[in-house]
Amino acid sequence: MSPARAHATLASPLARRPRRLRVTWVRSFAGVGRVVADLARRAADVSGALLLLTVLSPVWIIRGAIGLAHQEALIEHDRRIGRFREPFRLLRFSGTGIGRGLPVLVNILRGDMSFAGPRPMTQQEADAIPPDGLVRFAVRPGLVSRHTLQKRTGIAHDAEVSADREHYYEQTLRGDLGLVARSIPATILGNRDEIAAPPFLDFFGVTIVNTTMDEAIDWIQARAADRDRTPSQIAFVNPDCLNIAHAHEEYRAVLQGSDRVLPDGIGIHVGCRLLGTPLKENVNGTDLFPRLCERAAQTGQSIYLLGARPGLAMATADAMQAKYPGLAIAGARHGYFTQEQEQDVIDDINASGASILLVAFGVPRQELWLAKTRDRLHIPVQMGVGGLFDFYSGRIARAPQWLRELGMEWSWRLLQEPGRMWRRYLVGNWVFLYRVWKQSRRSPAPHAQGAS
Repeated sequence: MSPARAHATLASPLARRPRRLRVTWVRSFAGVGRVVADLARRAADVSGALLLLTVLSPVWIIRGAIGLAHQEALIEHDRRIGRFREPFRLLRFSGTGIGRGLPVLVNILRGDMSFAGPRPMTQQEADAIPPDGLVRFAVRPGLVSRHTLQKRTGIAHDAEVSADREHYYEQTLRGDLGLVARSIPATILGNRDEIAAPPFLDFFGVTIVNTTMDEAIDWIQARAADRDRTPSQIAFVNPDCLNIAHAHEEYRAVLQGSDRVLPDGIGIHVGCRLLGTPLKENVNGTDLFPRLCERAAQTGQSIYLLGARPGLAMATADAMQAKYPGLAIAGARHGYFTQEQEQDVIDDINASGASILLVAFGVPRQELWLAKTRDRLHIPVQMGVGGLFDFYSGRIARAPQWLRELGMEWSWRLLQEPGRMWRRYLVGNWVFLYRVWKQSRRSPAPHAQGAS
């Protein structure tokens, strides 16, 4: 045996063991690590619950006094399904009022729940969980869940079972603490469940469809399949778009004449809060695009990408086709063409046979161009998508998920391109909120009748 080989053999005693033994050893080590991590999370839950119970003890005293005065039970409960599908009683104070959910801290102390984890479900909900989602029952249900947090900020575009599965596979103590911390501003920002969401919203005379991501994609897919009707124009609006529309009469008229205007960005969510009405979801183009590509790959509908710098549309097409095999990209072309070349571009788009056209010229140029060429473009669905190709071509990185859950994706964009974005976010957002506040003083109900 050579000296090098002998050294390697002595340095790796595990290598001399049978393979089955090595696998068992690795699995045992991983199992121990998971137990230790679970104990650390449990210690954090107990210490946090004890601290909050101590700090909030006056609430217990007040609620107890109210219960005695009204001669009613202090605590009531609902049956929920917990870890390993064991039932438990979810506690709360009787009646209504401040601190009603405080007794859930007792559930956390008892080990029924954790601060962070999948939402505690009823028996009926638990029975409906598909097999690939049953891992949610391997961890304690939580006071805060990833899906609930995303729902409050309007970005819960995927099924709850998917978010719960991600929580199980990615759970760490640090991640749980971050989830709880992010839930605080999300609770303040989030919708009030007792208020019904209207079908339409109105900001400065622009009617926005108050819809969900799934409903929006269903609508687009249905229109894309119908070539016999007049082509449909879709626009996404964020606070910057609405600021432009406030002063740009032609752009505002195009938005008012669009078949659908969809809410894009946390600023619209905040604006709805000022107007006292819920926003169903943040149906932004960046999140809609991959879901639209997935649906198009299933239905066979093709997409044409037009706009952005040379190479970005093609890079976006390549990335989406790699992610969604079977996706048909009818064409990809940059947005740097002259007035003399415009008809050639339109002819190429029409000849492609695409069902959906995405135009990335920036606001308001893309909407104005689509409105101007509407009679010459024969694509069933046409939409302006702003800087979408920058993200999916890889030129600009998207904000991490935790920052989006905080509603702070705009800060990521500001850090990436401060010279171009500072006016939009540091000035424009406040101008938008001021205008919304003025609108709320004139008409507190933002409901509108309009697009279908």
